[in-house]
Amino acid sequence: MKMEHFQHDKLRAYGKAELAQLYSPGASRASALRLLNKYLHATDGLLEALQRTGYTRGSRHFTRYQVRLIFEYLGEP
Repeated sequence: MKMEHFQHDKLRAYGKAELAQLYSPGASRASALRLLNKYLHATDGLLEALQRTGYTRGSRHFTRYQVRLIFEYLGEP
């Protein structure tokens, strides 16, 4: 996916639960977080790319750069 497709206002830092709910709008907060974690682990190379930016299992926020990576791997929510 090319970066020019991303809306400028969507490419910002997000709380982990906030971003998770964008990907799973009908799910509860807990379910959305579980699904996002599943996507992070199941998508080849995504978790490793995030970890290189400082992401850890206990991270509660994604930086703007981490959000860009997630959008590149998963597509925009």
